[in-house]
Amino acid sequence: QVQLVESGGGLAQAGGSLRLSCAMSGRTSSLYNLAWFRQTPGKERDFVASISRNAQTVYYEDSVKGRFTISRDNTKNTMYLEMNNLKPEDTAVYYCAAEGGTWYPRIASKYDVWGQGTQVTVSS
Repeated sequence: QVQLVESGGGLAQAGGSLRLSCAMSGRTSSLYNLAWFRQTPGKERDFVASISRNAQTVYYEDSVKGRFTISRDNTKNTMYLEMNNLKPEDTAVYYCAAEGGTWYPRIASKYDVWGQGTQVTVSS
């Protein structure tokens, strides 16, 4: 059974940085396209960034382009999200997700496996 575990969330000041990690267990991560989504209370889970199985294709939500970088290390079965120049509006619970079939990079419902989420809070 595939499991995802996020880590690295916490409190940062506006303009600061955080690095999230998502560790996969149960199967090799190279079989999966991966993504980060985020969610605030009362709202739907929003796309942040996604990365293909071989890391050659990435997508970003417009508001994080130039500030966030998604990457993966399949030898460690781990995905990362480097977040720089953080803004208060980045405050959310961040989830990593995996899908093993046809890739719809930005659609949450197409991802099969989800982590438990990690809280990111950015103070102004």
